[in-house]
Amino acid sequence: MRGIFLLIVLTLVYPGAVAAQNYPIKPIRIVTTEAGSGTDFGARMVAQCISGPLGQQVVVENRGGVMPNEVVAKALPDGYTIVHNGSALWLLPFVQSDLGWNPQRDFVAISMTDQSPNVFLVQPSFPAKTVQELITLVKSRPGEYNYARAAPAGPTHFSAELFNVMAGLKIVPIPFKGGGPAVIGLLSNQAHMMFAPAAVAMPHVNSGKLRGLAVTTAQPSALFPQLPTMSASGVPGYEYVAMFGEFAPAGTPRPIVERLSMEIQRCMQRPDVKEKFLAAGVESVGTTADQFSAIVKGEMSKWGKLIKDTGIRAD
Repeated sequence: MRGIFLLIVLTLVYPGAVAAQNYPIKPIRIVTTEAGSGTDFGARMVAQCISGPLGQQVVVENRGGVMPNEVVAKALPDGYTIVHNGSALWLLPFVQSDLGWNPQRDFVAISMTDQSPNVFLVQPSFPAKTVQELITLVKSRPGEYNYARAAPAGPTHFSAELFNVMAGLKIVPIPFKGGGPAVIGLLSNQAHMMFAPAAVAMPHVNSGKLRGLAVTTAQPSALFPQLPTMSASGVPGYEYVAMFGEFAPAGTPRPIVERLSMEIQRCMQRPDVKEKFLAAGVESVGTTADQFSAIVKGEMSKWGKLIKDTGIRAD
């Protein structure tokens, strides 16, 4: 009787803790961006890696635009629906006011999973061979050049707008439905240039179909040792690192969040996983939920102020 009484008390007072004891008992869904994007790659790596330790199938569901965030913000906070996304989740509200979700109100951080530089890409035939040459060319013909971007406030968008601001340019965005379609747009002459996540850029740079001008990190990247940084190429102080990770709906029991975070951290430290990420142009990074939450808050403070000061909008 005493055991039953304690179980009832725990269920009433700590329902999340009781639920977490048996978690998971069914498949887990990771919602992410379009198939073929760099974000999709990260989500699938996480899904494959944690399904074994969790003892349940982890499936990836691809959605376009802002839908991954909207789907998970409205999902039950039970740990069975999470989102894998990057800065579009925490910076988009600064540039678009009609969203049905808020990063601080509707999500809880689980773990940062990976990060990478973006790569400034043009076609091999593009007349400018360096970033400084491109700046000179664009300034001589204002309004004539555009760039391909994927989700608003995502890496492809924000990197380019930061470039516009810091270089004093007005390169026009051409929106596409994802990172993959944006690269296809660049390859097919629908756009003149693009800041692409390294995972998306690497095969096209290696094959010679696209030419990389620079990387967006403050220091040279081992992923693209042949490329200079944007800062060293005529835009002093330029830095943008694309970060990605998992989030759960707000209200998800802390024990479940910690269980997922622990398995993701273990996953990101596996040598084979690190090698696969590096081969795709991404660095694996496992963090605790609290560490990732602090990183996101720092990013929102840093870039949110710049967005407000410069008036960058989603469209």
